[in-house]
Amino acid sequence: MQTQLRHNPSFTVARLILAPNEPVRVEGGAMMATSSGVIISAKVEGGLIAGLKRSALSGESFFVTTYTAPAQGGWVDVAGVLPGDMVPIEITPDRPFFISRGNWIANSHGTEVTSKWGGRASLFGGEGGFGLQATGQGQVVVSVYGAIDGVSLAPGEQITIDTGHVVAYDLGMQFRMRRAVEGRSIQSMKSGEGFVFDFAGPGHVLVQSRNPSAFAQWAASVAPGGNPKGGLFG
Repeated sequence: MQTQLRHNPSFTVARLILAPNEPVRVEGGAMMATSSGVIISAKVEGGLIAGLKRSALSGESFFVTTYTAPAQGGWVDVAGVLPGDMVPIEITPDRPFFISRGNWIANSHGTEVTSKWGGRASLFGGEGGFGLQATGQGQVVVSVYGAIDGVSLAPGEQITIDTGHVVAYDLGMQFRMRRAVEGRSIQSMKSGEGFVFDFAGPGHVLVQSRNPSAFAQWAASVAPGGNPKGGLFG
């Protein structure tokens, strides 16, 4: 599979170019268009339990859609829900990645994407918790809210990132999740920050410039029936 991006970085569409008879797995609802002859099939991959885990724990669709190119090859156009960029991640057997909830769009044949526990923040109302682990050999395409930054850390180099901005990270690197103000829940809430990731190199982290959870909270506050103090006329 080859990936071509257009309309980036604000409203990116990824064209997944497939070899003859090559399949690709795509998040439900992400397909925008396909070339002629592409075969579409949807199923609960891995059985009922795996489908429930993917839906309830990882924030992805219960069903996984597979697109298979005809004998002459073909393509599938995919796009994310929120406005922003997309990027393919190269997965190798010795370099698995963790992908945060809601960012996975597609993965090529030869890679496997499964539910994985990525931290304890969700137990306390923050982002994090379950996401997806990408393993194997090939590409995984992710969609982000806003622009995307890639942070490559040298051995021993450290960075702290808000959990809501983390898209994906190299599982071979050292990391931990903690309160933004360690040991002080009240101070963390006052600061407006809940949980953060501490990463230490070597490794690579993908970061989105906007926080989907923060946007969802804002949208709820201005919607009819939302919190009047946070409304349009608050």
